[in-house]
Amino acid sequence: MSFDLAPDSPVAALDRGLRALEALSQAGPDGLELRQLAEQLALHKSTLHRALTALKLRGYVVQDPVSGTYRLGPTAVRLGDDYLRREDLPALLAPALRALSARVDELVHLGVPNLPRMTYVAKVEPEHALRVWSQVGASAPAATTAMGRAVLSCLDSVNVAELSAVSPRPLPEPDFKALLAAARRDGYATENEENEPGISCVGMALLRRGVPVAAVSVTAPTSRMGQARIAEVVEAMRAELPGLLPPGLLLQSASS
Repeated sequence: MSFDLAPDSPVAALDRGLRALEALSQAGPDGLELRQLAEQLALHKSTLHRALTALKLRGYVVQDPVSGTYRLGPTAVRLGDDYLRREDLPALLAPALRALSARVDELVHLGVPNLPRMTYVAKVEPEHALRVWSQVGASAPAATTAMGRAVLSCLDSVNVAELSAVSPRPLPEPDFKALLAAARRDGYATENEENEPGISCVGMALLRRGVPVAAVSVTAPTSRMGQARIAEVVEAMRAELPGLLPPGLLLQSASS
């Protein structure tokens, strides 16, 4: 990544600070020494030190008292968290949901995990109305929804007994874990008439720093959700959503 001074930057000192934050973000938890950071940004160490001192005062960077290494501070991390607070997700993701619904001409849902359930927080109807039970504010067992399965497939471990307690049907642990493994491999999850007769869904998780914080699903009558159509929906989700997600959110991808 290039950290060159923006040619039209009106405030050079501010631009230096922003470039330093970008470089520290790329460096991750290991951080960078002042010398390393100055070399990356092609700045004098004294000039960069002044910018870092100002950022430290506001908590945007922290410095290890022993090694002197600089890392992103809690204020910088909190900016993204505040921007992506759960209650803001429906508004932030509204353009992406509308674009996806228009592209596939199907019902699109946004849900957030309240495990062992998923809560529906937004929906976009297609031009041709589709009667389904889901409504904003309602919840459903995570284990039997495409959105929930997508979220669960991104977790390091799941409590199958807890999921089973709210599921309308038993969840044999080996089979259910195999289902999640397939979703993790493919980068999406499906469900076929498990919540409502005649209705099927395809879901993908949305992740922030590797943690699933929400999921998007496309819902359609089972009669038009065969394997070919599922492939089309998956392709549409991967083509339409990433460019419309707010900063810090990533769409679930297939594992290698």
